[in-house]
Amino acid sequence: MGTQGRLIVDVARLDKGGERYRGELPEEALDLGASEILTPEGGIAYDLSVQLLDSELLVQGSLRQRLTCVCVRCAKDFGAEAVEAAFATSVEISDGIDFIDLTGEVREAIILALPGYPVCREDCKGLCMACGANLNKAACLCREAGQDNRWAALDTLM
Repeated sequence: MGTQGRLIVDVARLDKGGERYRGELPEEALDLGASEILTPEGGIAYDLSVQLLDSELLVQGSLRQRLTCVCVRCAKDFGAEAVEAAFATSVEISDGIDFIDLTGEVREAIILALPGYPVCREDCKGLCMACGANLNKAACLCREAGQDNRWAALDTLM
C-alpha cells in the first residue's frame, strides 16, 4: 500500500494548537489475512486529535471497525463492532522528520480491540457435539438416546 490509504500527519504544517483528523482507513489497512471468523466491513473509522508538544506528537481519540463475525459456539454470522474509545499514542519527532505515518498504530489498536472469542450472544448454547444440531433452536435428542450410564452412580455423590 502506497501513501494513499494511510493516515499520514504532516508535522511541518501542523497547527500549533493541534488539529482534528477524521476519516476512514481502507479495509486493506487492517490486513487480517484469511480469517474465517472475523471479516471487516468497511474501513477503520478514526476521530483523532493530533498535537505537537516540543519533540513529541501526541495523538488521542477513538477508532471503530465494523465486522461480520462467526459465532464460535453455533457458527452463525452476526455483526459486531471493535471500538477503541480511548486511543492514545505518542511519537517522538526527530529533526528533519516532516511526515509521520500513524497507520500501524491505528491498526494495532483495532486488532487489540477485536473480539478474541466472538459469540452471537452471551447465552448461546452452541451446537451438539454428536449430531451438530443448533441447541439455540431446539433440544437435541441424540444425547439421551446414546447416553452412557456406566458413571451414573458417581453423579449421585455430589
